[in-house]
Amino acid sequence: MKRRNFVQSSVLAGASILASGTLKAGTSASTDSDKPFHLNYGIHDGMFKNHAGADFIDQIKFAYERGFRAIEDNAIAQRPVDQQKKIGDTLAKLGMAMGVFVQPGLGNDTNMLATGQADYLDKFIASCKEAVEVAKRINSKLVTVVPGDFVRNLPIGIQTANVIEAMKKGTAIVEPHGLVIVMEPLSDNPNLFLRTPDQAYAICKAVGSPSCKILYDMYHVQRNQGNIIPTLDWVHDEIGYYQIGDNPGRKEPGTGEVNYKNIFKHIYNKGYKGVMGMEHGTAGEGKEGELALIKAYREADNFL
Repeated sequence: MKRRNFVQSSVLAGASILASGTLKAGTSASTDSDKPFHLNYGIHDGMFKNHAGADFIDQIKFAYERGFRAIEDNAIAQRPVDQQKKIGDTLAKLGMAMGVFVQPGLGNDTNMLATGQADYLDKFIASCKEAVEVAKRINSKLVTVVPGDFVRNLPIGIQTANVIEAMKKGTAIVEPHGLVIVMEPLSDNPNLFLRTPDQAYAICKAVGSPSCKILYDMYHVQRNQGNIIPTLDWVHDEIGYYQIGDNPGRKEPGTGEVNYKNIFKHIYNKGYKGVMGMEHGTAGEGKEGELALIKAYREADNFL
């Protein structure tokens, strides 16, 4: 199977109904201001709690009526199984897509795949198996992995090889199920092993599996190196998912220095049809803050 085709089809199958303004039975009529966006932005739990309440399913329905056609839920593997199924069923009924969730039981600074140690590898393998089961319940094809911290007593080449070998073993488990591991370069602290998209790109090429891709989080890219559009072009064929967050502040587009309107247009013109995870907070408070967030996405998405 061709790597490019895998991402554009299997990973993102059923991911969007962006071209249609049709609402499902039982929802309010669509207006121009509530029509689906050009790109498939994915909300997260709590983003519309002031309008829809604390129940994530009610927030999902509210988001659908405002034109959003996807969610992401980093912590869904930690939810009770019956709640996972309810969320998956809700998405299926609305024709919405599920973006990423974080691989079960693995933290950003506890995975430690760069060490090459057997106990960390065993935990990673067990987590891959669990991720397959979670993905089935929620109809997801994307799971986030952070390789963990940099190891001070090992050369970078050895650490990179250790991560490559771990990812080969992990993808051997998830690939038959159509699940894709997206590795996320982060900017949270200087101890992390994986920090830039080009570093992740080299690992993906070495692993050689359609189930090993890059999570291109533009907030982290901006903080670590900037140059978002050229960097995106360099690694484009290995990107499996995008996340959004303006900088500074990690809030919605238009609240910081990143020109998201140009970036969204660039991604759209490349033909990306997958989910764009809204992994950020809301600049304003209460219902007004939530409405301002929707307005910000309408403005940034108005690039045609």
